[in-house]
Amino acid sequence: MAVHLITGDDESLILSGVSELVHRLVGEGDRSLMVDDFDGPDYEVAAVVDSAQTPPFLTDCRIVIARGIGRFTGDEVPPLVAYLADPLPSTELVLVGGGGKPVKALTDALKTAGAHVTSTVPPQKDRSIWIEQQVVASGLRIDGGARTVLAAWMGEDAGRLQGLIDTLVSTYGAGHRVSPDDIQPFLGEAGDVPPWDLTDAIDRGDTTRSLTLLHRMMGSGERHPLQVMAVLQGHYTKILKLDGTDARDEASAAAVLGIKPYPARKVLDQYRRLSGTGAARAVGLLAQADLDLRGAKEWPDSLVMEILVARLSKLAGSGRR
Repeated sequence: MAVHLITGDDESLILSGVSELVHRLVGEGDRSLMVDDFDGPDYEVAAVVDSAQTPPFLTDCRIVIARGIGRFTGDEVPPLVAYLADPLPSTELVLVGGGGKPVKALTDALKTAGAHVTSTVPPQKDRSIWIEQQVVASGLRIDGGARTVLAAWMGEDAGRLQGLIDTLVSTYGAGHRVSPDDIQPFLGEAGDVPPWDLTDAIDRGDTTRSLTLLHRMMGSGERHPLQVMAVLQGHYTKILKLDGTDARDEASAAAVLGIKPYPARKVLDQYRRLSGTGAARAVGLLAQADLDLRGAKEWPDSLVMEILVARLSKLAGSGRR
C-alpha cells in the first residue's frame, strides 16, 4: 500500500488525475466497499485519519481520498502527520491539493513517508509531447499537424483538452489517427495565453498578433481588462526603470531589475529599441487607457484595450525602425 499526493492548479486536470489513480487502485474491486472520499469545506483531518486506520471490509485494501488538503493549518495536521509516520499497510491514502499550499509539516511528512507525487501541471516546454501522451492514453493516435493545432488552441487552458479528447473518442472511436481536419470541427474559442506572449508580440511591433492574443486573454482567458493593464504596466515599468542606469548587458540589467538574466535581456533589448523617450510615451498611453477604463471615455472596455495594444505595438514598430 502507499501514500499518494496529487497536485496542480487546474481543477479539471486534478479531477482527472484523481479519477485515473482511483480507477487503477480499485481495479476489478467493488468501489462502494473500497473507497472513502472526503470532500468539501467541513470534513476534518481526524475523520480522514480514522478512515485510513480502519482495516478493509470484504476487500484487500481501503482507498481513502482527502481533497483540498491545502486548507488545513499547522494546528490541524498533526494527526495526519502522525499517521504518515506509521501508515496502515492495507490503506491507499490519496491526498489531493487545493485550498492553498499544504503546510510545511505535512509536506515534510509526505516526503519522509515516500509519497508518490503526481503533478497535473503540463510542462511549459514540450507541450506537444504532453498533448500526445494524453491523446494516446485515450486510445487515439495523433499526427504532428494535429498536435500543433491542439497546442495552439489549448494555450494555457490545459483543462480544456480532456473534454475535446472525449469528444474525439466518441466520434471516431479508439485507434483512429487524428488529423487536423478531424479536430477542426470541434474547436471552439481558443484558450488563454501566458502574459509574455502578448508583451513579446507588442515588442515585435506585430499589431495583428498582439490584438489576437489580447482577445484570447480577455475572451476564453476571462481576464479583466484591468488585469491585462497590470501586465502591461509591469512590463513597461521594467523598461523605463533601465533609463538613466549603466545597464549594458543582461547581468547588469538583471541586477537593476531584480529579475533573472534571460527576462532581463528581453527588457534591455526593448529599452534599446524604444529609448527612455519611447518607454515614457508607452507609460503615458497606459495611464490614459487606465483613466478611460475607469470612465474618462464612454467607450467599451474592449475598445479601450484594443486601441492601447495597437498603439503600443505601433510604438514598438517605430522604435525598431
